[in-house]
Amino acid sequence: MLGFMDYVQQAFFTASHWNPDNSYGSLTATARALLDFPTPNGLRLNFSSLSSPNFATSYTLGSIGEVDGSLSYLYTSLPLQISSKSNDIPLRSVIRGYRQLHELRRPDEPWWWELWHQGKRIDRKNTLLYGRLYLPNSHLEALYLRRLSPTTQLKISCVSSSALKSGGSILVLLQSDVGKYSTEYLYSTDSALLGVRGLYNFGQDPREGAGSPEPEALTNVKTALQGKEGIGGRNGRFSAGAEVYYGLLNKSGGMSTGIRFTTLPSHSGFPYTMTLTLNPLMGNLSSTYAVKAGRSLALCSRFDFNFYSYESELQVGMELWRRRNLQPTDLQWVHRKIRERGGWDIPASFSSLAEKVEGIDEGSKDEDTAGVLKARVNQDWGIGLLWEGRVKELLYTAGILIDVKRKEQIFRGVGLEIQYSS
Repeated sequence: MLGFMDYVQQAFFTASHWNPDNSYGSLTATARALLDFPTPNGLRLNFSSLSSPNFATSYTLGSIGEVDGSLSYLYTSLPLQISSKSNDIPLRSVIRGYRQLHELRRPDEPWWWELWHQGKRIDRKNTLLYGRLYLPNSHLEALYLRRLSPTTQLKISCVSSSALKSGGSILVLLQSDVGKYSTEYLYSTDSALLGVRGLYNFGQDPREGAGSPEPEALTNVKTALQGKEGIGGRNGRFSAGAEVYYGLLNKSGGMSTGIRFTTLPSHSGFPYTMTLTLNPLMGNLSSTYAVKAGRSLALCSRFDFNFYSYESELQVGMELWRRRNLQPTDLQWVHRKIRERGGWDIPASFSSLAEKVEGIDEGSKDEDTAGVLKARVNQDWGIGLLWEGRVKELLYTAGILIDVKRKEQIFRGVGLEIQYSS
């Protein structure tokens, strides 16, 4: 579950029209949410508040052998009109699961951001400032986020800690997103690391009325993979990206590349996402497949293979949302799908059964959502369980790690995290 400050930062992205999913770093976001979810360790309490549309605070207290905690402050120049009380926050806004991508949005025109008064521009670049101090080890984190233009964003992250070799580190990230493609340039003071990564989306350019022509060979490959719908069509999106980085001090580098196909909301069947990533220098090949098999169920699998050592790993996971009730709702979409296939209607007595078994309603409200159960297991019988939800005015996350092969200590970790915000 996202922390309150992460929730506010996501709201800043939404309010400033920035799409964090259109980047190479988010290529495998769905698989990571379903398979790599962190489980809490020990007891942790979070108290947060959005005292004004521009200012937020958060305090954390934890106990893992010893008592620790943190103090967090956030300021944004862009007023955020969001639900801040923990009993009003939509669960799907703070719980990461299957990521249903939408149609690419056309970037804002630069002049849309201009504000003039008496012949002078008075608009300012939207900015977010964030700081967090960990106690008792005085570990400090800071974030500076600034929207330079409708398609450009600057992000500077800083860390100060005595545990680091140089006492601290700074990461500068310059991001550009025009919809059709996105690029990122980074520099880190740790090993003087330089890097660049990008993502390209095939198909129609959101900045134009029609997509640009593509080579016939590429069109044939895309049609073979997706069938009559076409990878670059309106029902799905095919994306490809890569990253390259090099450390000036340690004289070492790395690279990776990956592709992704995901269905869009206009897809008539079950939503699904497929990815394939390759790190040629390390020899790692990873493929994932995730499907939203029902209104409340999502499944995911990942297979990793190293063609240098011939080692492989298989991992599967799922998420199951629990709803408070299943009262009859508007089933026009069920009738429409059946009529499109067979030309006949659904008897009224089977309406509720059809909703429970075959229902996939992306537009359903969050009010009937009570929580979600996540589970994963790998080939070595390492099991992770996570239950996230809300009780009264509290958000909670309970998790457990199990290692079936370790008979002497089968439970590797148990934790509970509670969040309250006002």
